[in-house]
Amino acid sequence: MTMKRVVILGATSGIAQALQRIMANSGTDMLLVGRSQERLDVVQADLIARGAERVSTLVADLADHTQHQRIVGYAMDKFEGFDTVVAAYGSMLDQAATQTSPVLALQQVNTDFTSAVSLLTLFGEYFRERRSGTIAVITSVAGDRGRRPNYVYGAAKGGLSIFLQGLRSRLHPFGVRVVTIKPGPVDTPMTAQMKKSPIFAKPARVAADIYKQLTKGRAEIVYTPWYWRWIMLMLRMVPESRFKKMSV
Repeated sequence: MTMKRVVILGATSGIAQALQRIMANSGTDMLLVGRSQERLDVVQADLIARGAERVSTLVADLADHTQHQRIVGYAMDKFEGFDTVVAAYGSMLDQAATQTSPVLALQQVNTDFTSAVSLLTLFGEYFRERRSGTIAVITSVAGDRGRRPNYVYGAAKGGLSIFLQGLRSRLHPFGVRVVTIKPGPVDTPMTAQMKKSPIFAKPARVAADIYKQLTKGRAEIVYTPWYWRWIMLMLRMVPESRFKKMSV
């Protein structure tokens, strides 16, 4: 599949920037959506310097549900004929804070789950009426099982993965592809506060896996790097009676 016109939600995130650099030399038109015009301008200039010909920007707070109609309307009016939407935004608040503060817990869930449900419902309707297109969403392996160190973040990502599963089924008869991307830990600004270990992947590695699947692959659930599929399979197989005693 060829991505000709791509809307990137959360275009200044580490993984999104790495993916956009790959697309810069492929003749892909891009609409970058993010909260900061200053950061979007920097990313736009970098992509143009790398060979991208047409890169547009839109400032919007993706976590703000009241802005979603405007975002989709702008893409339809000003970026007509887009064939792909990549959702690459999210947050990872401190687990110790979210597990004791309902306000922060709900903020985490809104950013990583409910706001995405709102946006993807709108974009899904656009592609359903068009009867073609691709929706690719970055979730996380953290959503595969509730774990003590990150269960609030994991619950949001897990909910998003289930939503995408249903959206995939609903849109399949209309020729729309829905791809769930599940990275393991990635060395990006979002994980800056975490102690790094060999299991952390570089954004370029994850972006290359995403681009390969979106353009040449057929998978609808993508673990990246690949070995996380088997790591999470083993974790899901541990009985709950034993798993709740583990600190992993």
